[in-house]
Amino acid sequence: MKKTESFIAYGHRLIKSTHKTTFEITKDDYLTEKGDCIIAVKSQKACADLSSAFKEIARKPDAKIVIRLNIGKYAETVIAKGDPRLTLTHPREMVIRKSSHICDRTLAISADKAASDLSRRFVKKLQSPECVVKITITATAPEELERIKER
Repeated sequence: MKKTESFIAYGHRLIKSTHKTTFEITKDDYLTEKGDCIIAVKSQKACADLSSAFKEIARKPDAKIVIRLNIGKYAETVIAKGDPRLTLTHPREMVIRKSSHICDRTLAISADKAASDLSRRFVKKLQSPECVVKITITATAPEELERIKER
C-alpha cells in the first residue's frame, strides 16, 4: 500500500531554516524570529487534514515517508519513517523529526534531513513571501517496500 498527498504552502521573509533536528510546515500565516525550524507557512494542510488512508499507512511499523519539496526547478527530498504511535491530529502544523520524539504535530521520525540540512539556495527561495512550495508526501507500507525490493 502506498498513499500520496500533495498541497502547497508559502515562503516568508523570516524563514531561517537553521534548526538541527526538525522542520515544520504550518497553516499559520505569520512567523517570528524564534521559528528557526519553520520552512513554510499558509499551508493548505496540517497533520489533521491528511486522509485516513495516509494515516493508516504512516502508522505501520517501518513505514517509509518521503517528503518532496518543490519550488520551480529547485527541489529537496527528505526520507523518514512512520510509527504506530503517530496520532497525526494537530490542526495547524506538521513536524518532521530526525529524532524519535512523537507528539500530535509529528508527521514522521528518523528523518535524514532537518531544516538546517536544506540547501541554502533552496532556503533563499523560501525567504520570499511570493514563493509557492509544492509539498508531496508519500507513505509506503513495509510490505510494499518488500515487493519493490523483490523486483
